[in-house]
Amino acid sequence: MAKNSNMPIYSVAQLNAMIKGALDSALPGRFLLRGQVSDWKRHSSGHCYFLLKDVESQVSCVMWAGKARSLKFAVENGMEVIATGSLEVYLPRGQYQFYAEKLEPAGVGALQLAFEQMRRRLEAEGLFRPEHKKRIPPFAMRIGVVTSWTGAAIKDIGESIFHRWPCARLSVFDVPVQGEGAAQKIAAAIARANALQGSLGLQILIVGRGGGSTEDLWAFNEEVVARAIYASRIPVISAVGHEVDVTIADLVADARASTPTRAGMTAVPDMREVLHRLDTAAAHLRRSAATRFQHDRLRLEAVLASSVFRTPYGPIRIASQRLDELADVLTDGIQDRLGRLRRQVDTTAMTVSTIEPGRVIAQQRLGLHAASHALADAMEGRLAQLRRWVDGAAAEIARIEPDRIIARRRLCLHDWQGRARQAMLNTLSKKQLQLTAIDNRVQALNPRQVLRRGYSLTLSARTGAVVTEPGHVVPGDVIITELAERRRIESTVTKVD
Repeated sequence: MAKNSNMPIYSVAQLNAMIKGALDSALPGRFLLRGQVSDWKRHSSGHCYFLLKDVESQVSCVMWAGKARSLKFAVENGMEVIATGSLEVYLPRGQYQFYAEKLEPAGVGALQLAFEQMRRRLEAEGLFRPEHKKRIPPFAMRIGVVTSWTGAAIKDIGESIFHRWPCARLSVFDVPVQGEGAAQKIAAAIARANALQGSLGLQILIVGRGGGSTEDLWAFNEEVVARAIYASRIPVISAVGHEVDVTIADLVADARASTPTRAGMTAVPDMREVLHRLDTAAAHLRRSAATRFQHDRLRLEAVLASSVFRTPYGPIRIASQRLDELADVLTDGIQDRLGRLRRQVDTTAMTVSTIEPGRVIAQQRLGLHAASHALADAMEGRLAQLRRWVDGAAAEIARIEPDRIIARRRLCLHDWQGRARQAMLNTLSKKQLQLTAIDNRVQALNPRQVLRRGYSLTLSARTGAVVTEPGHVVPGDVIITELAERRRIESTVTKVD
């Protein structure tokens, strides 16, 4: 302890302070540091913490939130960058770290990298797809322009529009087109133009500015502008910079114009070309109308010359005559059919009248009655013969067990009488059925039955014969129409056809 008594004793804080002073005096205040990003982390406070390393070593780095907000590209692990800043000592930990004020990709510009990253991300979301792009109206009358009122772009756009299409009306939304906050104001102007569409009637929206450096045009590469154009209900024409400049706004817009002047030409047609097309169309329409009129006039003359207009009632008369002919044919057919039916009825009536059903039935009944009497007489004769035979046999065999034989004979006689009576009844039943069948057939042929079905029978009062033809009567004759139930109607003939 005594051996080292002349050596100074420092506190930890003093040591860290000496190291900081030595570093500050030995190193430049600001310098560039190249390395590969690792462990990149953006804190909720907005500060960014990461490592820069190479194959041999690494150093802790910090980028404060104010500086981090100025980054144009997304920092990713593994990306090689060039950091601008200074080396500081974090005294509470005794740890030195690099304070980055600016980061740029090594080998490519930060803005170019940021553009490529934004393009890939929005393209993956579908903001550039053709099916999303709206059609530009061909004859727009109300056009909105989102640009700076003091820039050259508004003059170029206005001159190109009014030179080609003087009837157009412009609504200008004045915004800054570069610098801090310009992108947010451009996006807000696009949203405001859409909100006022109902009152302004805007049909096209031109968004753009004149030429400049990549930094000057960067507001039109911001995501907020791209999403505002994508969400616009009004078709958007992007007109940013010169022909070689391509921005994210150009890719999202419904149409791209290489310059503000070209944007005006894209938005409206040339009035002279439109008038020329109208004149050509009017001449073509006049020629077509004249040709069509001539063609229709010839067709009308041909129609008027046709027989329909010369004799308009001809078809009607032909149809009327044809109708009369058909009516005659129908009437003749009906008369012929009725005549045939009348002749059939008369023939049937005559046949029935010759049959004389009452006489036939009477004859059948007389025959049945005679047959019944003959059968009864025959049976009585047979029975008498049998009685005589039985009496003779009884007298003959009285000597031989007379009671038993007589009883047997009487039983046989009784049995035979029963069978004979049953046979006679069966014969009478059959005759009765035959008589009933004959009666039914006679009734079917009876003209009175026909009369009950609605027909009538016409008789001549003079001759008493059935009238079947017009020649059977003459005017003045009395005819009798016989109906069912023997009802009659007497009529006087006034005309015979």
